[in-house]
Amino acid sequence: MLSILQAAGWPIIPLVLCSIVALALIIERALTLRQTRVAPPRLVDEVLSVTKAGLPSADTLQKLADNSVLGTVLAHGLQAAAESRGNEERLRSAVEAAGRQAIHGLEKNLNALGTIASAAPMLGLLGTVVGMIEIFGATGGANGSGNPQELAHGISVALYNTAFGLIVAIPALIAFRHFRARVDAFALQMEQGAERLVQHLVRPAAGRR
Repeated sequence: MLSILQAAGWPIIPLVLCSIVALALIIERALTLRQTRVAPPRLVDEVLSVTKAGLPSADTLQKLADNSVLGTVLAHGLQAAAESRGNEERLRSAVEAAGRQAIHGLEKNLNALGTIASAAPMLGLLGTVVGMIEIFGATGGANGSGNPQELAHGISVALYNTAFGLIVAIPALIAFRHFRARVDAFALQMEQGAERLVQHLVRPAAGRR
């Protein structure tokens, strides 16, 4: 592998850096976008059950916020319910703001991963073009006389860049699409959970009127 990288020349260096960054981003997103860290399955039901007797204390809200991303959104909703005193508009506004912030955090680094997936093939093609220019420039120096075997070998070496670019781009693109789908699914779960909480908090306030 080291000999291939050396033969491919300097244009492969950006691709190597892209591969390292892409791997780091994939690992980071895989650890972050886990169900237990974003939207635990039974969390909304537990929160609704606890709040039947009344709004929880500040310590309980802090524990809920530390539980997961969805827990943070629900905690903001409960805090807004206490401050708004049953005002549905203010409650929804606070929950929506917390939800937008949460989704923004879930999308962190996805644009960088998508950029690598798009740029890696072009970087590989650039390296191949640079290598071809160097090859034909060298072989055409002696009145156009060049060894066909050396020329073929040089072209194959130049194509290493294109191959490596695709090797970097394909997994990065697959990971980007996978994580994007997970973020969309989590966004839907958080939206549904927040709506259930709002309805749960608004009904008692409406009944007291």
